[in-house]
Amino acid sequence: MISNDSERPTADVIRIGDFIVTFSSREVMSEGMRRPRRLTPKALGVLRMLLRSPGAVVTRDELFAEVWPDTLPTNDVLTQAVTQLRKAFASDDDAAAPYIETIAKTGYRLLVAVSVVEDAAPALLIEPDLQQPAASVLTVAEVPAALPPVLTELDPIKRRRRRLRRYAVVAVGMAMLVALLVMAGMLMQRDPPASAVDAAVEDGTRVIGSPQRPYRLITATAGFETYPTLSPDGSQIAYEADVPSRPGSVIKVQTSGNTPARLLVEPPNGMSDRFPSWSPDGREIAFARFGPAESCEVLIASATGGAVRHVTRCDGTELLSFDWTPDGRGLVFGSLSGRYAQRGIRTLDIASGRWQSLDYDLGRDNFEYAPRYSPDGRWIVFVRNPQIGDLWRMPAEGGTPEQLTDDSAEIRGWAWRSDSRHLVFGRRVDSESRLYELDTDTRVLRDVGLDDAQSPTVSRTGDMLAFVHRRPQFGLFRVPVTAGGLGAPERLFPSSGRDAQPMVSPDGQQIVFSSDRSGSYALWWADMQRPESLRPIEGLRPEARQSSDWSHDGKRVLVLGRDEHANPGIYEVSPRDEQTVRLPVPVRQPLQALYGRDGQQLLVVERDRDERMRLSLFDRSVTPWRLLGSIEGVSQARYDIAGARVLFTRLSAGGLWQADAALTPGSIRQISEDRPTRWRYRTWTVSAQGSIDYLSNRADCATVFTRIAQPVADQEHCLDAERLSASNGFSAGPGGEALYLALAVADGTDIGVMSLPERIPSLFPGFVKSMIFKTKDPS
Repeated sequence: MISNDSERPTADVIRIGDFIVTFSSREVMSEGMRRPRRLTPKALGVLRMLLRSPGAVVTRDELFAEVWPDTLPTNDVLTQAVTQLRKAFASDDDAAAPYIETIAKTGYRLLVAVSVVEDAAPALLIEPDLQQPAASVLTVAEVPAALPPVLTELDPIKRRRRRLRRYAVVAVGMAMLVALLVMAGMLMQRDPPASAVDAAVEDGTRVIGSPQRPYRLITATAGFETYPTLSPDGSQIAYEADVPSRPGSVIKVQTSGNTPARLLVEPPNGMSDRFPSWSPDGREIAFARFGPAESCEVLIASATGGAVRHVTRCDGTELLSFDWTPDGRGLVFGSLSGRYAQRGIRTLDIASGRWQSLDYDLGRDNFEYAPRYSPDGRWIVFVRNPQIGDLWRMPAEGGTPEQLTDDSAEIRGWAWRSDSRHLVFGRRVDSESRLYELDTDTRVLRDVGLDDAQSPTVSRTGDMLAFVHRRPQFGLFRVPVTAGGLGAPERLFPSSGRDAQPMVSPDGQQIVFSSDRSGSYALWWADMQRPESLRPIEGLRPEARQSSDWSHDGKRVLVLGRDEHANPGIYEVSPRDEQTVRLPVPVRQPLQALYGRDGQQLLVVERDRDERMRLSLFDRSVTPWRLLGSIEGVSQARYDIAGARVLFTRLSAGGLWQADAALTPGSIRQISEDRPTRWRYRTWTVSAQGSIDYLSNRADCATVFTRIAQPVADQEHCLDAERLSASNGFSAGPGGEALYLALAVADGTDIGVMSLPERIPSLFPGFVKSMIFKTKDPS
């Protein structure tokens, strides 16, 4: 639990036996462990229930009612949650006593001592022999009765400590007697205080209202508010907002409180204003204006509204990014595409209109995104190739960039802190987006403790944080496709979880998808003819960024997943047989895997030690695997069974290319110039009949379906005017007769604000690497 300065958290850190649990980050840690273990929200919910009554049995029905309300969970989901808790509290000593006991046909109970870890007070051991019951005022914590013997068994050292504590209690008891008599009347007027453990578990034993968030939401309207930017002092926020009365978006400005927003400027009809950026002196806001026929220009307006002046054109661009230079006299731009395409980072002097390219090492396929100067003007940090997603840093004057992160993550916005040393960035983890803080000097990474948060911005002074709070729920749908258009979406496997990446088998009989519907993020499988067969695939944590790939015979699936140390790997799963095998893929960092012309040939999108991307074809019938061919600069690939060809997108440009099944260099040719775009490089698929389907959006339609590379012209239809589709993968039926995709069933965004603490709390700050996100070692 993170709190603002006005409300100190009651207790966020609990000691359970030999382990420390931090509720806000869902982490479990103990002495000697190299990295913390992360609990799922459902596993943490089960732990909270067990902590309410240490040593007492908590029934399965009670756990279902509390942790899985308003659902019909199976026993498997509870078993999975308890199994994860046991793994989290596992010791290297095989003879160690268990922490959680299963009571057959009833429930579970916690068997170890529990205490609160607080900076300002000593730990309070919940051991009945050590808590003095002589007077209730002396009992700092409410102690559950009838704890099992394992909680109170003491060694000789503990027995000596107990005697000393008893003598101390007797010595001070008389001195406190007078104070007790004075306080007794006051105590009788109120209920006994809840224990610190109870407060940490459920914010008190009495229902007195919702727990305080560490942030507040300053927008409370339906729709989407995105891309916030803060004034230098953090008192005002500008952001992009949808307007129901008109297509497109506008820039709104308001204070960091819940005051009504005002329009920065009124865009002309048919135009959308996006990507606001506040100047260092707080007087102006730069933004982009988009219009028909891919028109684009960057403008500057007074922060109080009024006159708008032109800065530069950006027609036909995608992934537009810019920010102010530290002196406020210019703008720094990432790579540009379209009519005014330019590789690399450049600055634009606003007064003269003169461009200047930074002199630094830039690969031929690299696309630089979201460059920002540090507040002290010494550094520029940027995202290199958003399709890969890592942060890089270089001196402000140029030079050799250094890689800050090495995880190929889905970065969702980032910002400098005012000290010019720390970064706050959004990153997708499983089915949600979270904020992290990175120390650029030591590479220490900390979870800020905010769920469903992205697109952070930080004020230049005071470290006020604003971010986009988005808590979407995506469901699976089947959409019929006919010659005349699209049918109505049909919901598949309804749940209250977040489902994505539905991949149907080549024969249309099976489906796999990723979901957190059981409380744990997992890969799920079902026989389409038997919906009751739906179940998770055990022992595998899939990568949210890449979808799975079926073998041509529909018996196996290739899945990109991560091990317990967050290292990526390729797994081959036989869903019906419930078998999972990690493959010995001979690459440093696999990012996608596909079946080639047969089961012995695999296509792998990889990133090598020089940070170059390539598509490689391997023969796995020999050991080690034999490399058969490769194509440089590939960001995503699909295999077309009907055409015996490989389709792929590139880092360096939008559009679609093809090559033969052997990746012969002479067979490579472009088949679509503008679709998919760089930003939506994963939202396309190929059916068993060879048709290529693509999902995008536009101002008047949230999800647009396009059948691209047609002999005559692309066929475009509005699939759903209101609901967005997920951007991490979908599939088509074997004959192209249906699409299987994830659509938002609940969506929307708001702007949240909070004051960042001087130091993001971390129970174990000495760890340089996180179990979820790896950073580049500064040495």
